Formats: sequence, C-alpha cells, structure tokens
Amino acid sequence: MMRKKRRSSVDKGEAATTASKAKKSRSTGRQPKATAPEETNESVFNVFLREAGVTLKQGGTSNEIGVDQVVFQKRIQQQLRKSPRFPGIVQDFITGLESHSEDPERFRNCLLPCVPQLSDGDASSVSSFQESLLRMLLGIEILQTPIINTLLEKLPEFMFDGAGDGGLSIPRIIINQLKWLDRVVDSKELAAKLMELVSVAPVEVQRDIITSLPEILEDSQHNDIARELNTLLQTNTQLTVPILDALSSLNLSSSLLTEVREAVMATLAAVQLEDLPVVVKFILHSVSASDAYEVVNNLRKKLELEQCVLPPVLQASQSRMKNKAASDFGSRSAPAAGSSQDSVTLILDGIKSAVRFQKTISEAWLKAIESVHEAEDHKVIDLLVLLILHSTNANQSRRGAERIMKVKVRTGMIQEALLQKTFRDYSQVMRGYFSSILALAQSLLRSPDPCVVPFGGHMYRLSFTVFDSYCQQEVVGSLVTHVCSGVCVEVDMALELLCGLVTEKPSEMALYAVFVKGILDYMDNLTPQQIRRLFHLLSRLAFGPQQQASHIQDDMHIVIRKQLSSTAPKYKRIGIIGGVMIIGSMGALRYAHACVFGLVQVTALLELVRSSSESSPEAAALYYDELANLIMTSTLDPQVQENIAKSVLDDFQNDFVVDLGPEITGSFPFPARVMYNLDEEESQGGIAINLLPLLAKDIQSKGEQRVSPLCLSPFFRLLRLCEEKQHHGDLEEIDALLGCPLILTEMDVVEKIDSLSKAEKEFFCTLLFHTINWFREVINAFCRQKETEMKMKVMTRLQNITYLQTLLEKALAGTPGYVPPVANFDGESTEGVMLSTTAPANKAKKDGTGKKRKAPGKSSSDSSSLLDETTEADETQQEQPEKEKEKEIRQGVSLVSYRPFFRELDMEVLSVLQCGLLSCSLLDSELNTKVQEEVLLGSAELVFLLEDMLRKLEFSLTAGPAKRAPFLKGRTDKSVGFSHLQQRSPKDIASCCVQLLPALCSHLENCHNHFQTLLSENNGVVDGPATDVQEHQLMSSSYQLLLQVLNTTFSWSGFSLPGQRSLLKKALGVLAERLKEGRSELTLEQLVKHSVEYLLNFRSTMPNLSTALCLSQLLSTVSEKGGNPATYREQTASLVKGFLCQAWVTANGERERGNKFNEALHTLLSIYLEHVDDVLKAVEEIAGEGVPELINASKDESSTSWPTLNRQTFLVFYKVMMAELEKAVRRIPAGKISDDTEAQSEKLLTWNLAVRDFHILVNLVKVFDSRPVLNVCLKYGRLFLESFLKLGMPLLDYSFKRHKEDVQNLLKTFQLSTRQLHHMCGHSKLHQDTSLTNHVPALKKSLELFVYRVKATLTLNNCQEAFWMGNLKNRNLKGEEILSQRSQGSDDDEDEEEQRSLDTEESKKTNREENVDQDDHTDDSE
Repeated sequence: MMRKKRRSSVDKGEAATTASKAKKSRSTGRQPKATAPEETNESVFNVFLREAGVTLKQGGTSNEIGVDQVVFQKRIQQQLRKSPRFPGIVQDFITGLESHSEDPERFRNCLLPCVPQLSDGDASSVSSFQESLLRMLLGIEILQTPIINTLLEKLPEFMFDGAGDGGLSIPRIIINQLKWLDRVVDSKELAAKLMELVSVAPVEVQRDIITSLPEILEDSQHNDIARELNTLLQTNTQLTVPILDALSSLNLSSSLLTEVREAVMATLAAVQLEDLPVVVKFILHSVSASDAYEVVNNLRKKLELEQCVLPPVLQASQSRMKNKAASDFGSRSAPAAGSSQDSVTLILDGIKSAVRFQKTISEAWLKAIESVHEAEDHKVIDLLVLLILHSTNANQSRRGAERIMKVKVRTGMIQEALLQKTFRDYSQVMRGYFSSILALAQSLLRSPDPCVVPFGGHMYRLSFTVFDSYCQQEVVGSLVTHVCSGVCVEVDMALELLCGLVTEKPSEMALYAVFVKGILDYMDNLTPQQIRRLFHLLSRLAFGPQQQASHIQDDMHIVIRKQLSSTAPKYKRIGIIGGVMIIGSMGALRYAHACVFGLVQVTALLELVRSSSESSPEAAALYYDELANLIMTSTLDPQVQENIAKSVLDDFQNDFVVDLGPEITGSFPFPARVMYNLDEEESQGGIAINLLPLLAKDIQSKGEQRVSPLCLSPFFRLLRLCEEKQHHGDLEEIDALLGCPLILTEMDVVEKIDSLSKAEKEFFCTLLFHTINWFREVINAFCRQKETEMKMKVMTRLQNITYLQTLLEKALAGTPGYVPPVANFDGESTEGVMLSTTAPANKAKKDGTGKKRKAPGKSSSDSSSLLDETTEADETQQEQPEKEKEKEIRQGVSLVSYRPFFRELDMEVLSVLQCGLLSCSLLDSELNTKVQEEVLLGSAELVFLLEDMLRKLEFSLTAGPAKRAPFLKGRTDKSVGFSHLQQRSPKDIASCCVQLLPALCSHLENCHNHFQTLLSENNGVVDGPATDVQEHQLMSSSYQLLLQVLNTTFSWSGFSLPGQRSLLKKALGVLAERLKEGRSELTLEQLVKHSVEYLLNFRSTMPNLSTALCLSQLLSTVSEKGGNPATYREQTASLVKGFLCQAWVTANGERERGNKFNEALHTLLSIYLEHVDDVLKAVEEIAGEGVPELINASKDESSTSWPTLNRQTFLVFYKVMMAELEKAVRRIPAGKISDDTEAQSEKLLTWNLAVRDFHILVNLVKVFDSRPVLNVCLKYGRLFLESFLKLGMPLLDYSFKRHKEDVQNLLKTFQLSTRQLHHMCGHSKLHQDTSLTNHVPALKKSLELFVYRVKATLTLNNCQEAFWMGNLKNRNLKGEEILSQRSQGSDDDEDEEEQRSLDTEESKKTNREENVDQDDHTDDSE
C-alpha cells in the first residue's frame, strides 16, 4: 500500500511538470547540455541512465540511484523525446538494455531494487527504498511495450534454472516487475503473451504467472482471461489452485462466474486432495442468493470426504513409511507428510467462513441436508456441516442444525454407523468441534423423544473414546449432570453410558472417579434400579481388577455404613441395595483372587448388611431380594457364593416349613386347614408352609417377631437361585416345595365376609395375598422344569392363583380401606398406593386411575381375572334393578390397583404359554379336556399369563416421552413390580416375544376356531342358547390380549434400527409360515404381504368391537414394516369398514354399548377415514346416507347401512367426521396463480365436495342439538373456516373468472353453513353455557374475516358493486329471532355493535347472474 501511494504521488508530479515548461527546464538543470550521447562510444542506454541519475554496477553489487525514481523517470522520458533521433532512439535504448542484460549478473541487478548513492551530498533526499531499474523503466510509457517484450523473451532462458543463490527465482522476479503498473499500454497483447508463456512454461512458472494475472491485467481483460483460465482448468488439474486463486480475484460477470463455477464443479472428483479446500472455498464464495441451494446441493453430492481419508490401519502404515522417507531423504519429503485430515480441516474452514458470512449459504446447507430422504444417501459431510452450523454464533443456524439433527435421528436417516465412521476417520477434525458435539449430545439426551436419546449417548461414548483427557473430563462431568437432573430417561441413559465406559475404558474412567462419586449426594431422586446401576458403576471403579480408583473405597464404605445405620426406611433401602452391589464387585471372581483380604472384606460387609436389615421385615425381605438378584446376574467367587448359600436352606426350613401332623395346635382367627396339596399320596410325613400360624403370630406381636410372613416369598427366591447356581439349574433338593400344601383356612369364609369383624376381614385378605405371592414365586422357580409331572404341578399352581384372585376380589369388596402387605420392597411407591386404597368410598374411580397408562380400547389388558372382565363388559348393559347392588360390589374390586402388592413374575414364566401345545390343542370344540394327565393351559390361566405379558411388553417396548417430574409429584411409580424386567434390555424382551410367537399364533388360531365353531353351532349368531357367557368372556379376553401382545411386539421402535432387521424378519416369518409352510427365503416386503394375508383370516370371528379394533391396529402396524405401507391402505380400510358395518352384540344377546365401546368405535372410525382413498366421499356416505337412515329409524334402532351408528354413538361418528374433514381440507394444496385450468378445476371440485360435506354436518345440529354435538360443531367449524380462508379463498381469487358458476355455487353452499354457525353462537349466548361460549369469540372473528375476504375477492375481480352489507338478526337453532337481545340493544346504544350481513349479488350489467348470500356476523353486545 505504501508503494502504491508513492506512485500515485509521482503521477501527480508528472502531470504538474508536463503542464509547466519553465519548471521542467529548471528541474532538469543543465544536464541535457552537458554531453551529447552521439559523441562517445558508450551505448545510449548507459549514457541516458548515468545522466538520469543511475549508476550501473558490475558483479554482485546493486545498481545505485542518486535521485528520486520519479525524477529519474522524467529525465529518461525527456532525453528520449528531445533526442533528434526520436523515435528511433527508443530502439537504440532497448538494444542497449538487451546487450547489457546478456550478462546474467547484470540482468539480475536490473531486476533487483536499486540502492541510494550515499556519497552524494543530495543522497539524504533519496528514499531508502527504490524500485528495480527495469521496474522504473516500465513506468515510462514509450518504453513499456518493448521492455515487456524483452523481459518475456528473456524469461524462458531462466525457466528451468530453479531458485538461484539466496532462493531467488528469476522468472518470478520478472513477473513481479509487471505487477501493479500504473498503466498498462497494451493490456490485451500482454495477456496474450502471458497465456502463451503459460502454455510452454514448467508448472512452477505457470503457477506464478497465473496467480499474478489479476495484479498485472486491467479490468477490461478480466472476462477474456477468465475464459482462457477456465479452458485451462479443464485440461490441467495441477493448476487448479492458482487458477481458482486468480479467478477469485478477477472482476467477472455473473453469467461467466456461473459458467466457471459449473466447470469447476464438474472437475471436483478429479481434484487433488490438497487442492480441495481452495476449490470448495471458490465455489462457496462465488454463490449468489438465488442459486445458493442448487450449488450447495451439488457440492454436497460431489464432495466425497470418505475417499479423502484412509482407514486408520493404512494411515498408520503410511505415516511410518513417511517417517522413514523423511529420515532417508531429509527435507525433500516434508511436504508429503501433511495429513489428509489437515486437508479436510481446511475444507471445513472454507465452509465455515462461507456459512458465517453468508446467511443464504447456511440456509442452503440446512435445506440440502434436510432434502435427503434415504439413510444410505447421508454422508460424513452432513454430520460435519451440522457441527459447523451449530458452532457458528448465529442462533438461527444453531437452532436449525439442532432441529435437523433430531429429525434425522428420529426418522433413522442419520444412524450410529455414520457417527462411528465420522469419529473413527476424522477424529482430528471432530476435535475442533468438541463444544458443539457436547452441546448436541446434551440436547439429544434431554429430548422428550425416546428415539433420539440413544444417539446422544453414542456421541458421548465416542467423544470419550476418541478424544483427549480434557474432552473425557468434560464428557464425564456432563454425564454426571444428567444423572443429577431427576429426569428418568435422562438418568437411565447417562448411568448406562457411564457403566459402559467403565467396562470399555476402566483405566481412563478411574481418573474421573471423584466426579462420579459426587452423584452419591443426589441419590434421593434416583429409583432403586438407578441406585443399583450407580453402585455397580462405583464399585466397579473402586474394586475393579486393576484397583485404579481404590482411593474412593473408603468413601463408599462410609456412605454404605451411614445409610445402613439410618432409621429412615428410604435410606436403609439405599444402604442395602448399595451394600449388596459392592459385595457383588468385591466378591467377583477376578477381585476375590486378586486381593488377599478380598474374602475377609466381603464376609464382613455381608454380615454388616445382614445384621442391619434385621431391624424390620421389609428391610430383611429387600436384603433377600437383592442377594437373589446378585446371584442371578453376577459371577461370584465360589467361596463367596458358598458363604451366602450355606445357611439359606436350613434357615428357610426352620422359619417357614413344618412337618404335617395329625392336627395343628394354636389359637387362630380362623380354623387352620392344610390346603392345596399336590402330593396327596405323600401326605404322611409330608411338609407344609406354615403360613396361617406365622401370620397370626406376626399380627399378635405387631410385626416384632423374628420371622415374618413378608419374608416368605423373597427368602424362597434366594433359596431357589442359590440351588440353581450350585446344581446348575437342577432344583431336586427343593422340588417338594412345588407341590407341598400351605396351612390356611377354609376358603368358604369369603361367602360370609360381610359378617366378619374388620380385623378378621383384613387377616383373611392378607392371608390370600401371601398365598398368591407364594404361588407366584413357586411358578417363577419351577416354570423351566422339563418333566411332565412338574409341568402339571406348575399348571395347577396357575389355576390356584386364578381361583384365589376371584376369592380375593370378593374379599376386598367387603373390606374397604384395607392396605395389603408389601410384596416389592425396593421402592417407595407402596406408600402411594396405600394412600389411594385407604379411601373406600369410590373404588371404581380409583380403578380407573390404575388403568391410566393403558391405551384406549385395551380393556381386557386392564383386568386381572374373569370377574373383572365380566363386570367391565356388563357394566353398561345390565339394567335390571335387582342386579344393581351386586354389580356395584363387583365393580369395585378390580385387582388393577393392587398389582404393586403381587410378586413379579419372571419372563421365563411366559414359556408356560407353550405348554398347552404339547399333546393336543388348547381346547377342543366342546371346551373339555379328555385326559386329566395332559398338560393343558385353561382359558383363565391363558388370560392371566397374557395380561402379565402385555404389561411387561408395554413397560419395556413402548417408549413413552420423557417427562420431568412435576414439582408436587405423586408418589406412585409405574416401575413397581418390574424390578427384574428393568434389568433386561428391550432387545432381550423382543427376542423372547419372537420365540413365543409360534405359541401365540397357535392360541390365536384356537380362539378363532372356538368362535367359528360357536357361530356354526348357533347358525351364525354369537348369543345362541348354547353359549356359555363365562367361557365366551374368557375366550374374548384371550383373543383380544393375543392381538394386543402381537401389536405391542411389532410396534417396538427398535425394529427400525439396522441391527434388528433380522429379528423383524424372523418375527414376520413366523406369521408368514402359518399361512405357507416350507417357504423359501423371502424378502421383507413378501413377508409383510404374507403376514397381512394371515391376519386377515381372523376378521370373521371377532367377538366384540374392542377385539376388532386390536386386529385393525395390528394389521396397520405390520403393514408399516414393509417398504410401501400405502399398498395395504385399501385392505385396512376395507377391513375396518366391515367392522363398522357390523352389528355387535354380547353373549347375553344385548347390543354392545358403553364408554369402552364408544372409545373403540372412535379409534376404529378414525382408522377407517385415515386409510380410505377419498375421505370426502366417505364422510358424505356416512353423513348423507347413514345419518338420514338413523333419523328415520325408531328410538333404539340403528342405521341400516352403518349398524354401529345409533343415537348413543352419533356423537362419536360426528366428532370423528368433523375432525377428519378438517384434516382433509388442510391437505388440499393452496391455489396458485400459475395453476392451469385443469388444476384449478380439480381443486375447486375438491373444495366443493368438502363444503358440501361441511354443510351436511353443520345442518345435522338442527336434529341432534345436544350440548356435546354443539361443542364439536363450534370447535371444528372454526377450524374448517380458518382452513377455507387460508387455502380456499386464494383459489377462488384466481378461479373467479374462469369458473364463475362453480365459485358461485361453492360460496352459496358455504354461506348456508356459516349462517347456521352464527345461529349456534346466538344459541350459546342465550343459554349462557360456558363450555359453548368459550368457542364463540374466535368463531365470530373468523366469520367476520370471511365477510371481508369475500369482499376482497370481488374487488380483485372488479365486481365490488355486487357487495353490500346489512344487519343480520340473532337467531336460535330453530331460526327464531332472539328478541331479548334486540330489546336490550335498543335500550343501551353504547353496548350495541354493528351487525353485518353480506349478500353478494352481481349486477345484471355484467351479464353474470350470481347470488351469493354471504355470511355475516354479529359482535354481540355482551
């Protein structure tokens, strides 16, 4: 810049001197007279230079200048022009220059800067820096062209010499002489000569010339030279970087810039990796707002970063080779040592700078990534660019990156494999974006959407694995923060990640053990399963094989002792759980051997936990459960295991088992009886569980005795697992406990429950709870035994449970306010249930709350026995007065809300579902079993197992959104009763279900056959005289539960993950095989097709609407697993329509009705309208045909074409039709001015149909004028009107002239509907019904907007004279005027607002006869 300024001042000086001759002569002094060049033998060149003030030197000495370079240039110019031989003297001068330059040393001197003459007295006035001699001569216009020619001719002589002494490159210095000249005399000629040179020069010289072009040429040559450079770019990829550098600096027209950019884009694949950053930068910096998306999208497709980076193994071997080459050849190999990751970093820097400074480019990148619709099409660059966008300070791009990341992860577009690949191959690049990675991982982990949470976990795990210690520390700190957040899903994921990191990288995690230990201060908000995980994690760190984090051992011991010694049950629970987890880590095989004192420490801690838990039965039971859990899940040292198991068998026998004697002594509330003995032949000398006497003693001693019946089931579980471990699954030592009886009382006590005292009732209920829990634990223990005799006993115990549950329901109905004994000891939720069960008054309501987490329509999954199922079905059907009392009692005893008080059944128990298939079908057609010895599963037991299975699947496989705990949260915890299940992954659960699928399908077919036989016997009716109502209810429940279990299994989101595809194919294969056995290997699409065909076979035997709904949902779920769900839409719609057009009656012969029926009908109708091809036609069919049939039918009759449509279900139909109609019109594309006539006609036709449907539905309010119907009409009427304003009116604007008749008819029809809506507003205000009036203001606003919007349409089409307004009267639903409002308005003018009506009527002058009586509305005076 300094040099340029100086030259500009020289220009001014030259201009001034040319203007004044006097000054010119003075300034030159007497020098022209001093010598005449012709008189000597010296060349003109030498003489002129000397006279002008430059002394030429020989050898390595620089030329000297005694005057300022501006003065020098003026003197030379004057000498040449004033010479008598001008212009020939110029050629002589050039000849002299050429001869002087023949010597390379002298030529070099001429190219290098001159130095001031210090000996001259005037030297102080000379600038310290002077240009080279040739540079100064190039500033003289008459010499410029010949000197340029001379230089360019000299340049080839030095082309191949390389750098001389001091690293000087003569060609580069020559080119530098031509830069930034004040004026180029012949720019075009210079450009041509330079490009000629480029064509013959070596690469280094080519690069120098090309990069210098913008500084040499004038703007007028830029477009021409750009075209030549563009051509050169296609042929020579070596020159990519200099050409793009030059093009970036040239001033090009937009069309040429686009042409060049397209050419560059075309060669992108052939560009060297080192050159890519420059190419990308050029492309992005040459983008305009209009073509940003197209350019970025193309760049994204062609930028293959995957090919830029070698796999890690090759990288390592290549770096070794480079290191060797560097040692062998010195500095020559240094440039090759640059890592490919450096180039990727530079590419991303180029993208980052473009994104940061051009908003359009950041938006284009977001749009380009968003437009990818296949997971295979996503590339590493997508992830990297999202990180770049997130790392920029602009909020918009940061939010956009976060949003797209979540959407892509949720839909499975960006998968873990891509993330892993990016971290593996680009770790150095990713390190630069660590803060964004951390922020995104935090955001994903905190997301309420369970689908994206695991991806955030992968980001954390890979960051810890790949990055340095600083990043590892940040990752651990962030995960600890998540654990302390209190959000269940977030805490679970963070703990799982920390456990995984401890397993993968124990030595690295040990460094951050102190951070993890900090979670111990926040255990109050953790669930028992989370506490287990936390202590497992900490104990693995503290007592791991390498002892890396042994410094936290003491802290953990202190925490455990403190919790165990606490009197608060909550903290004692934490102490027991934590203590047992530490015992597991200390007693693990590897640690016990590695540490000398290991066994001593384990024994001491075991004794400490045991003694601390003896203070209460609940603590002791928890201790047994936790130990059992430890033995089941851990590999303990044999000595530790023996230590735990040594006294368990003896203690259990001493505490709970007695020998059977002739009589049982003692005073008990009820007479003691030996019950449920399965080993009758061994009754002499047998054993029994001493339950009744123990319970009686426990109540007398108020829970202070040493042996409590609470510990019976937990202690037996511990005993069973110890035996299993010691004898490798053989339970022969304890198999007598499966068939041994219990000391109970006669069960007919339940019949006289009302005559007992409160204490006796509660004692009996507690006895039943303990008995059922004992049987549940026994089934857990023996369900996997192979012998037929054992299986028979397990089946009998199942029958005992289902029978006892019916007794328990009756007993609970007569025992209000009863609190059952605790059965799951690791949570606090029992207190919450106690609170809810202590209110005896309204148990039916409480029952409803217990069912809250079930989906609508899944009625039988909520019932736990036959009686519950029966009462639910009969709830709204039995109207006989004599049954009312009995119904009320039975209604209040559903065991749903008592589930936390039952022991958890293991997943293995579900294998019993296969038992019924061993020797014959589940049930024969008469529902009898021929031979008692066959292992058969009865229908009540099937229902019991399926209900349990469904609850398990809904808990494990149905991921609900993560919700933060409310400030005043309830004490209930939905995970109670799922402690064992929580320790298994959803994948394990899904695998178990797939293994059980053949058995489930067999049961499904048996249910189908049962109802088919029933229909054929009863001549096609379900309520024939031979129908057993009780059996019908059980089989209906089984049918529905089986379909729900299948639906929940196939709905598991994990099937969409790449790794679970084979499991999904296996599951679908089971269904497909039922139809066609011996199939060959089928594709996923074929499997889905066969599965759908298989399921459609069940459509004819649906016992009730709820089961029909389950089949429809299952069919929909399975069809979505294929590549093209749309192919099955018609089948689903047809199936559902069949169900809707079927009359549903119960086994009693009454029509099905009630809330559950209505909920199922609502969902089924929604499915039908969502899957049908033409929603508008379907709505018209129901509203235009079905409803008039209903209106004409008698009070209790249904519509003939739609039997499910009656006066009780009209509201359901009406609500669904209004909702789906509103959804349908939102999907109609908005009208555009660019639409052709055909497109406009099609959209107008669609709107005509929609408005006609709307008109029919709104007018139905005149017949069905109940409050709920009005509410639906007001709500959806406003939404429809808003959609019409937004999407329909623009279409009318553009279609008015072409389709005037259609527009006229549409507006006329719509006006009738809006007028009816106006009447409904008046009706709502007249009746002062707040549920209706809440909708009125927003609806009135939309109606008014509609009036003015029609006026705008008419004005747009030059028909504004057809628009007029008037006052519209308020009327009620029947059309009668509301007088009270009119009189009130006349009394008080201030409260009266203008009421408008619009009746658009085209003038006859326009030759159009339209009469659109447009809606109007009233802003009422209230």
